[in-house]
Amino acid sequence: MPPKLGLIAGNGRFPFLVLEAARARGYGVVVAAIKEETFPEIEQLARKTDATVHWLSLGELSKLIETFKREGVTEAIMAGQVKHKQIFSSIRPDWRLAKLVLNLRTRNTDALIGAVAKVLADEGITLRNSTELLEPLLAKPGVLTRRAPGEQERANLEYGRAVARHLAQFDIGQTVVVAERACVAVEAMEGTDACIRRAGDIMGSAGVNSLRTHEAGDERAAERQHDAESNRGGNGSEGLLSASLTVVKIAKPNQDMRFDVPVVGVATIEAMRAAGARCLGVDAGKCLLLDGDAVIEAANRFAIAVTAD
Repeated sequence: MPPKLGLIAGNGRFPFLVLEAARARGYGVVVAAIKEETFPEIEQLARKTDATVHWLSLGELSKLIETFKREGVTEAIMAGQVKHKQIFSSIRPDWRLAKLVLNLRTRNTDALIGAVAKVLADEGITLRNSTELLEPLLAKPGVLTRRAPGEQERANLEYGRAVARHLAQFDIGQTVVVAERACVAVEAMEGTDACIRRAGDIMGSAGVNSLRTHEAGDERAAERQHDAESNRGGNGSEGLLSASLTVVKIAKPNQDMRFDVPVVGVATIEAMRAAGARCLGVDAGKCLLLDGDAVIEAANRFAIAVTAD
């Protein structure tokens, strides 16, 4: 019998990748799919990989523990986003989760999921690092795209990282969006892509239209426009700030790699393109590029610089 691994699946492609990687390594996988979050296609992949799927609500901590114990699971991985607003406003907790939440001194994501991890450990279920099976997808150090950040973008990255580090200490969010060393938007409970879109809305349509004119595959045109706008000191905006945005997504100072790991996908690049963002900075070795090379290919297509430090 292959060893069993529990998979607590949130939304997005992350749990799908973990399921495939776990099966490739010979694990029998028991999926705890969250009704409010997990994509229903997990059922199709489970059938192909001989995995077992159990659907449960986000607040059913007791049912999660009972399911894993019944299936003989002693190790598990959390993978996939659970929207922060879901955690704190939409769930109906069972008695075990309600007791846990009431005893929390700080009700942020780290505190809540960390407490859940402790309860699981007390019940004999150890949480493993969520990236353990996907290490090839972790961002490697250096410039990852054909275009490197320009001088203004490097200044934005430095400033953005300083701001993000302070915010991350309080578990507010992992993403900030910057224009000319001014903080335009900070991620809270809405998530990275929504934060980027909000930054684009704040800066107006100037940055948006410049990138939307380029269809997929028109890479050289996007690069020529970026170079021309850099020489003008902006992107054609007449305002005090250039509408060209830089996005910084970091790990927390003491990032627990078991959960809430920074993730970037093609959807993030598309959100940047729509918002007029031209540069993305992530933490090397701590940020998952969920779509692998497709993330970098999408960034190259729109002359978006991606760097990992």
